Amino acid sequence: ILAQFMNTELSAFYFDIRKDALYCEAPSSKKRQAALETVEQIFRCVTVWLAPILVFTAEECWLSRYGDDGQRSVHLEQYPVIPTGWKNDALSAKWDQIRRVRSGVTGALELERAAKRIGSSLEAAPVVHVEDAELRKLLSTIDLAEVCITSAITITDKPAPADAFVVADISGVRVVPAKAEGKKCARSWRITTDVGSDPKYPDLSARDAAAMHEIDGKG
Repeated sequence: ILAQFMNTELSAFYFDIRKDALYCEAPSSKKRQAALETVEQIFRCVTVWLAPILVFTAEECWLSRYGDDGQRSVHLEQYPVIPTGWKNDALSAKWDQIRRVRSGVTGALELERAAKRIGSSLEAAPVVHVEDAELRKLLSTIDLAEVCITSAITITDKPAPADAFVVADISGVRVVPAKAEGKKCARSWRITTDVGSDPKYPDLSARDAAAMHEIDGKG
């Protein structure tokens, strides 16, 4: 179960999505700070859980992370007590739906990649046709482009064309691939129309240029 959690929930989903925030958001970004705290909690829990099985590897990981801070051996730690508030069935159900939509977008982009029309998913700005109003409302509460690792995404209630990609797990959802418009940011690799808007960083998007101003200002 733990291996499946690390492979499917962390590596293939959460870490894949959160790389952009961790690498490219400004140091003061709430999103980045939240991601860092989440990764910290995941590390502590997973390493302690694995310690009885991967004895030496867990110890090396623990000391590599905390050795300079005088932390004791991982084998002297207690199993973490997970707060009951971390379990949220409604939030879990919400993300089950989001992940099904994401799988549909990913499937559509895989066909585009196979046809050599795009390389990276960041070259895409797909249109997602959603018939159900409640699902559209749910998707509007998150940054779906970020979740799907595309440069942009459009959610619409308009009827989809006949050749649109059908999302198998959710009825009434179809995806029409499209290429992102603009230039590629040299830092995040997103394709946006605001690359070059800051003359000091002509190869960066506005978001990444603002992050670099903050980083350079602290140097």
